[in-house]
Amino acid sequence: MTSSGQEQPLIRVLYDESRRDLRDSARPRPVRLYLWEPGHPPAAPAPLVVVSHGTGGSGSDMEWLVRPLCEAGFRVVALDHHGNNFVDGYEPEGFLHVWERPRDVSFALDVLAREQLLGPVGAAGFSLGAYTVVALAGARLDPRVLWAVSTGAVPLPEIPEFPGVLEALRTKYPDDESSRRAMDGVGAELSDPRVRAVFQVAPGVGGFVTPESLATVRVPVGIRWGGADTVNPYEVDTRPYLEHIPTASGRSAGPDVRHDDFFAPEPADPAVRVRVGREAAAFFLQHLG
Repeated sequence: MTSSGQEQPLIRVLYDESRRDLRDSARPRPVRLYLWEPGHPPAAPAPLVVVSHGTGGSGSDMEWLVRPLCEAGFRVVALDHHGNNFVDGYEPEGFLHVWERPRDVSFALDVLAREQLLGPVGAAGFSLGAYTVVALAGARLDPRVLWAVSTGAVPLPEIPEFPGVLEALRTKYPDDESSRRAMDGVGAELSDPRVRAVFQVAPGVGGFVTPESLATVRVPVGIRWGGADTVNPYEVDTRPYLEHIPTASGRSAGPDVRHDDFFAPEPADPAVRVRVGREAAAFFLQHLG
């Protein structure tokens, strides 16, 4: 970071007693936080931005988005989503039961709010994290589509971080009854009224959310996508958010920008992460103050 914020985040692991660890049902669900405080705390509570990583990533790997937010004076907390982060390893539910991710964010906000007064809250996410943050504004998954994916009736695109993820899920939930129990809450309302603005980068899961729920979103939503993204293609994943959310606006991050340019060691456009990170900070300065 710079002198405007702390160099290294405070790392904490919280435990959500209302949900279970995916590896040990006797344990609560872990939610790891990486928390950066502004270098010069204002008199009033600083605005807070929560950052959600992409599939198979980690909050610790979102520096390109965290840094400009800290430099702009925000408190920033990035999360590790259980079963879907490279720090702890992968579980099939972490990749397919994506509705648990917004619950991680709300749980973290509950804990932080008990400890000190929260300022205005925004949420930013990359890829699957971009779905996560817009779910906090009212987006809801279509249970019929998710069930069709889980049964194989609708093909699931290959997930490089977890080849054979659907087979692994079926091994853990071998019959329809156990599968349906595991999918309780898939279409639940997950909005969090504390979230006042949302910023999506290369959003995913656009084809799995209902247009009707997107039409209910009332907070400002900024969207950036790569023109050469074949992982979350614009027509499939970005267009539904941009067209159905009445408060959404956005633009391409560049015609040659690929999905992995936001995390690859050698991106096609080396400046894209810097550029989009600064645009995210400007968006939250406008909408959170």
